Amino acid sequence: MQEHDLSFVRVEMALAQSAPASERGLGAWIRKNLIASTGDTILTIIGIVLVAMILPQLISWALINAQWTGTDRTFCATVAQGGIQPDGWSGACWAFVNAKFGQFMFGRYPIDERWRPILVAILFVALLVPLLIPKVPRKGLNAILFFGALPIVAFILLVGGVFGLPHVETPLWGGLLVTLTLSFVGIAVSLPIGIVLALGRRSKMPIVKMLCVIFIETVRGIPLITVLFMASVMLPLFLPAGVTFDKFLRALIGVSLFAAAYMAEVVRGGLQAIPKGQYEGADSLGLGYWQKMGLIVLPQALKLVIPGIVNTFIGMFKDTSLVSIISMFDLLGVVKQNFSDANWATPQTARSGLVFAAFVFWMFCFGMSRYSMFTERRLDTSYKR
Repeated sequence: MQEHDLSFVRVEMALAQSAPASERGLGAWIRKNLIASTGDTILTIIGIVLVAMILPQLISWALINAQWTGTDRTFCATVAQGGIQPDGWSGACWAFVNAKFGQFMFGRYPIDERWRPILVAILFVALLVPLLIPKVPRKGLNAILFFGALPIVAFILLVGGVFGLPHVETPLWGGLLVTLTLSFVGIAVSLPIGIVLALGRRSKMPIVKMLCVIFIETVRGIPLITVLFMASVMLPLFLPAGVTFDKFLRALIGVSLFAAAYMAEVVRGGLQAIPKGQYEGADSLGLGYWQKMGLIVLPQALKLVIPGIVNTFIGMFKDTSLVSIISMFDLLGVVKQNFSDANWATPQTARSGLVFAAFVFWMFCFGMSRYSMFTERRLDTSYKR
């Protein structure tokens, strides 16, 4: 029997070769991202010109000519305005932000008790960070502590009235404390409710489908400010005499239900994008409805709509500013409220406060956006050509 010559078969893997010099380094990145075509080159030049016009002035206002310390308005006002700055001075008044920083964070929460929201914030970060890092083990226990134990501990610490803690009424809350509390509760509540509403809207039971459709379309058809106004002013009119509940709780319910209606439509889009074969495959395995949805359909649907979910979360985070309609002040509301302080009334005070609030909102929204992009890349199991 004639032997076959197998000498042409490679028995070792070829060593990886580095990319050509023209495809590496800063020069390759510039050619690929900034001047890949004529249009890209024109846009790059326009962008450089705009940055050159805006950035020096911004640095001068925010850093070089800024007033960092001070005890009253005279430090941020010109001589003509009764201050110590030379006429024509234009710089940020970070002294105002520094003096009012406690109010921006906690509102009128008692100063001696501010260790309680600080402790809640530390617990929040300590439980959230391991939950967001994929390689950290014991995700189940972490999730139980974050979504189950933390809200109870936070409620006890923030409200008080037990274990020797003085009671702090929610009208005294304000600033970033209100913004983060509304956002966290809204995110934690709106997602599961939105999933249930999306499943209900696709249900084959007419009554369930009709109720979900009515709720979703009604809530999506009115602005959030109307929902908050009705929760604060109209709802007590329908309750029995002498029965009421906390205004902040009403805001939490209103924001959560409003976000849930939008979340339901985002999730429904993901459910419709799942191929019919996935449903049929689950049915062929004999899985029940909830097994099919929980194990097969929903994981794929939620992965597809991560951008829409995070977009809803970001919108809700920014919409917390509307709680001022019911006399509760989030970060932006407290900042604007302090503009009326005669001790700090200067033209630069308002600009500095608004820039500070905008930076805080941007920081949280940008963080959520970047993490969603990381999650998309990590969960991307599609085949790429």
